Amino acid sequence: MSDSLSLSMRLGGLLAAQGIRAWMSTLEYRALFYDRSLDARFESEQPRIYIFWHEHILIPLYLRGHCNLAMLLSRHRDADILARVAYHMGFDCVRGSSNRGSAAALLEMSRRGKHMNLAITPDGPRGPRRTMAVGAIYLASKLGMPIVPLGFGTDRPWRMNSWDQHAVPRPFSQARGIIGPAVHIPTGLDREQLETHRQRVERLLTDLTLEAEDWAVSGARRKGEVCERRCARILPSRSTQPTGKKLTLLPYPAEIPSAEESERECFIA
Repeated sequence: MSDSLSLSMRLGGLLAAQGIRAWMSTLEYRALFYDRSLDARFESEQPRIYIFWHEHILIPLYLRGHCNLAMLLSRHRDADILARVAYHMGFDCVRGSSNRGSAAALLEMSRRGKHMNLAITPDGPRGPRRTMAVGAIYLASKLGMPIVPLGFGTDRPWRMNSWDQHAVPRPFSQARGIIGPAVHIPTGLDREQLETHRQRVERLLTDLTLEAEDWAVSGARRKGEVCERRCARILPSRSTQPTGKKLTLLPYPAEIPSAEESERECFIA
């Protein structure tokens, strides 16, 4: 990459990050958590792998910068500007994909996963849309890291003509997130077992996303919802841990209970 291109990329990333902050700051963010302690804003001795579909990447970029997260991004030139944006939004970046630099990326993610949370869009960088690659499952099994699926949705977003039908939220609209339970992947899995878990996690992530999208469109208030703010990295304490009756989860990969059927502690971030 030439010096002039590198300079333009740095400037473009900075300007894009500022624009995203301004745009995304107009949205109203609310979330439901299966377990509030899984939020990346809380310090934890156990790093996690957070996954979400590529089309909704703007929401975690805006809300969870500076939360000790390393994000996996493609080495493709199209992702160069996104890597700069993620840097300015407070994320570490690891470059690689299933097509280019996969071995090196897995090694680097393994190294980062010892002391950082990981963020992966499992259908990136080229899709198919909402079809999960096996990489996150392999990493979780190899490193003993739980996977936390994040389902996001916004109220009737504009859709780009791209492989992921990228969602561009309408200004002053509603954004919703449903943060699923921690999914623990056993170690020492063969290819068939990895594929079984891949399908189950893909289904869980899709269900969470569809529920979040429906919730955003409905505009309904839901029991236990959290009013979200941008990330401020904090230590767990009595004032930040969930209290009261916790949601009882069925064994993975159980059907997701609706908010009306679940008891979730209301927590204002």
